[in-house]
Amino acid sequence: MALLERIKLDDLLKFKFLSSLTISPDASKVAFVVHEMNQDDNNYKSNIWLYDARTAQLSQLTSSNQDSSPLWLNDSKLLFVSWRDEKDRKRKENGEPLTPLYTIDVTRGEAKRAFELPFFVKQIKKLNENTLLFTAVHDHRLKDFWKLSKDERESILKTLKEEKDYEVLDEIPFWSNGSGFTNKKRIRLFSYNVQTGQIVPISDEFSNVEHLSDSVDGRTILYVANRFEHVMKRSNDLYLYDVEKNESIKLTHADNFRYVFAEFIDGKVIFAGSDMRRYGINENPKFYSLDLSSGQVELLTPDFDASLYNSVNSDCRFGSNRTFRVDGKYLYFVSTQWHDAQMYRIDSSGRIEQLTFNKGSVDGFDVLNGKIFFVGLKNMKLQEIYELVPNEERQISQFNEWVQKERYISRPERFTFSTNDGVTIEGWIMKPFGFEPEKKYPTVLEIHGGPKTVYGEVFFHEMQLLASEGYVVLYCNPRGSDGRGNEFADIRGKYGTIDYEDIMQFVDECLKNFAFIDENKLGVTGGSYGGFMTNWIIGHTHRFKAAVSQRSIANWISKFGTTDIGYFFVEDQHLATPWSDFEKLWWHSPMKYANEVKTPTLFIHSEEDYRCWLVEGIQMFTSLKYHGVETKLVMFRGENHELSRSGKPLHRMRRLREILDWFEKHLK
Repeated sequence: MALLERIKLDDLLKFKFLSSLTISPDASKVAFVVHEMNQDDNNYKSNIWLYDARTAQLSQLTSSNQDSSPLWLNDSKLLFVSWRDEKDRKRKENGEPLTPLYTIDVTRGEAKRAFELPFFVKQIKKLNENTLLFTAVHDHRLKDFWKLSKDERESILKTLKEEKDYEVLDEIPFWSNGSGFTNKKRIRLFSYNVQTGQIVPISDEFSNVEHLSDSVDGRTILYVANRFEHVMKRSNDLYLYDVEKNESIKLTHADNFRYVFAEFIDGKVIFAGSDMRRYGINENPKFYSLDLSSGQVELLTPDFDASLYNSVNSDCRFGSNRTFRVDGKYLYFVSTQWHDAQMYRIDSSGRIEQLTFNKGSVDGFDVLNGKIFFVGLKNMKLQEIYELVPNEERQISQFNEWVQKERYISRPERFTFSTNDGVTIEGWIMKPFGFEPEKKYPTVLEIHGGPKTVYGEVFFHEMQLLASEGYVVLYCNPRGSDGRGNEFADIRGKYGTIDYEDIMQFVDECLKNFAFIDENKLGVTGGSYGGFMTNWIIGHTHRFKAAVSQRSIANWISKFGTTDIGYFFVEDQHLATPWSDFEKLWWHSPMKYANEVKTPTLFIHSEEDYRCWLVEGIQMFTSLKYHGVETKLVMFRGENHELSRSGKPLHRMRRLREILDWFEKHLK
């Protein structure tokens, strides 16, 4: 048997990422997208693959490297988005709103251009044989672009091109991470008649559509929208839309309520949401039913206390997947509980049943007629396609199996401890490649973002790379993390107190129990909230000999007025604004303690990160430079908050190289 090699930095270029899994109407086939990095063009290649459930055969369906978003029109015909035509790509680069749609018969395998939509489309769903529904970016400057003649369109685009050197801002948020400047832009809902080509707007020009349901009758759908002018609010509204009447009826049952999603089951509307009264914007939603005939709302799950999304951290995903779906009398969904994201279902009475159990993360799924397929990060493997059959999560793809066969994978070892005030905290330790118990190793503490996310037992390339380079890797889920209910996640007004204490006690427990950790060679890194905590740590202790602070927060006062979520996130999480309690925000700001820092620190930020804006890293970098601390800031142009997860391949590689070099210099 050949010796396994260590994980390498450029292995990242070979990983496959899976998204957009969807089952055919007869439940005999599964379409999905396979993404892989393209080093030469510094982008991602995306192609549609097919799994035939009858023959258990996997096959590649398209090969243009520009295909995504498959949608079944019937048992053998797929509609999908493709940028294979160079003319379309140039039109897009010139700012023209455009989404080209193609069809392919999966039994013949020849793609044909079907039509194009004069929008940047976000999502497409089939309502009935003649009607598609789609959400798309609507820019008020383009007016009713879809109604205009070719000459009128060209005139508007020319004007916008002439105005590209300035932005007009008159609302907040005026930009959004990953979307750029969004002033007076909304995600709007439209219908499209396949036969006539007619486009009809459903939501208004000031509403952001946040969820679109499936239809059970081919005539009506539910959607959730957030309507605002000037200042976006956190609450939203629920609507029922009738395509024949072209009419939306508002179903919102309470003021200041945030709907997560809504679907039809057994003639009722099942929705999930929260009034945010007790735990703020991060409060876990509950399930409700709404009787359309009477308008009566019933709380189905008074004791349910978990998030309805996958919050398990990994840097080995790309693209999006469905995480809730109605099939028969059940609503299927993904929920994070402790350190796993598993699949569940609920019926109209509120009874919840867990369906998957193997350690890891269900990243997305589809279900039809009881057949379930999902994309998973399971058993320390990278993403694969699984079929859920009785008592088994059956792996049906082998896209990343080579990693298991050829590379040494450091498997996280979980342990728990009790904090000084009696709270159980879970943490993990990863041993380095070539581990020898009698040796001592430099060690890196990783801190997750959120803070309401979790670390778990899934493949994380950055951590595996550190382990392969000879580091012990530590990580934990302190208070503030997801997976254990509202009380555990609630650190509003407490940033840098109990969460910091949990993390420091975790490090103490590791040093006490694992003699191979070199306590004189400790490093720390984290991104987003983890970047905040890294900044906080270096201002409150000198036990770490090196730090890498990524997409961080330095100053809650500046964050309030600059980032896409600042004006509501800061108030919600700190229970203060710059006017109600300036001193409290400054007390929780790592920059306040920058004069205490001695730790050599590398800052990594993206120029277009509007979530934790570049200015946060610059402030902390400048403060450390001013006080004579060894520091460096690496800024990536053309990247945003998602650099480590979906940034350009060469940028992701350079980021990892900077991290390795910094720790190599200071810990080895």
